[in-house]
Amino acid sequence: MAEFALGADPVLSLDALDARDRGRVGSKAAGLATLLAAGLPVPDGFCLSADAYRAHLAAAGVEDVARCVAQASEHEARHLSRRVRLGLLETPLDTQTAERLYRAYDRLVSAHGPRVAVRSSALHEGSVSASYAGQLETLLGVVGPDDLAIAVRACWASLWSARAAQYSRERGDDPSGTAVALLVQRLITARVAGGGVSVDDNGQIALTAAWGLGAALAQGEVIPDRYALRREPLALESVEVGYKERRMVCPGGTGARWQSVEPESVSALCLSEEEMFAIARLVLNVEHCLGSPVEVEWALDTDGIHLLQVQARPTIIAPRRAARQVRSSHPPLQGQPVARGWAAGPACVARSENELDLVKLGDILVTRVPGPSLSLILGQVAGIVAELGGSTSHLAALARERGIPAVFGVRQATRQIPPSSRVSVDGTSGLVYFSEATLVE
Repeated sequence: MAEFALGADPVLSLDALDARDRGRVGSKAAGLATLLAAGLPVPDGFCLSADAYRAHLAAAGVEDVARCVAQASEHEARHLSRRVRLGLLETPLDTQTAERLYRAYDRLVSAHGPRVAVRSSALHEGSVSASYAGQLETLLGVVGPDDLAIAVRACWASLWSARAAQYSRERGDDPSGTAVALLVQRLITARVAGGGVSVDDNGQIALTAAWGLGAALAQGEVIPDRYALRREPLALESVEVGYKERRMVCPGGTGARWQSVEPESVSALCLSEEEMFAIARLVLNVEHCLGSPVEVEWALDTDGIHLLQVQARPTIIAPRRAARQVRSSHPPLQGQPVARGWAAGPACVARSENELDLVKLGDILVTRVPGPSLSLILGQVAGIVAELGGSTSHLAALARERGIPAVFGVRQATRQIPPSSRVSVDGTSGLVYFSEATLVE
């Protein structure tokens, strides 16, 4: 295999000035580097710059293939994307990159222990027009140089997955015109993790929280607790207790895995009042530091609160025509408002990913887990109702981008709403109406 000179060192400590350069490390890593420089609690780590991805793409011999994807037919684009992905996965890291990567890893784990998180930080992620929420890979609990090399290639290759490729295609993005930088950080073994926005649709701070690592919340696997706070003076306005039957953990020496939550904790609040206010104040500090409304991901362990991700941008909400609610003898179902607006249509009840081929244009998708894989059918649905999930999950961000009204955390929705019944979704209030009757004209 040919060696490729990278010029500048592709490995940058997160506290280095160059780690704040979005053109080298992407908005995810650059945002965290900016907060770290401001003295906010960001886990120690380092970046692998976009130059390393570009060199690996060349080493894999798939640069020309990648350039053809955007102009190819949909069928051919899937084939070409698969070739690029396999090339990135199967080609070993070049010696120069591997040596620098392993030295940085050794320094990190000698201070904090062997387990790290490897997060994608693509140059085009987190823009005003497209967040790419959940489309690229994050790997938790990576241990040792060999697994680190595999994780790096997996994150690079995730830009060319079917899910990410379709997302790019729908937005007219050319994936060959961007690059994937990476962020490697010490793993926070969170007792509680969650998300937050500094300004929600009601002008409040909104926090979500669930037990364990944040992946459970991001992937829509639980109904998180939800806290709404007045910004000034800071005060709690409302609390909704979630339903958190499982958590993701990362025991010593192993990767991340699911674990059942103790029965007494399933419907117990994750945060004390002191912790809730501390996180809210931190969200406001991030907003002040970056100079705009923000969305954050955070984790809480025995050392305190840690910032895992930040995006300095208002919540994306596309305008959408309001729909009238259905005439119904059933009381409305209540969930967490995720994406504002009204939508109405026939219910397509899909309890698993295997049933997603039942979705038709204009349907209201009624499902159990609102995972990021559902992004493949978002172009067809008029609204989303899910039994699990909350407002800071990946699919919630994707629904807001598209202006698709959505309500998550509607317990037993797939059992209560009959297939093909008429459904009306109020993504602003969190109410879902359903009836066998036709829509009110």
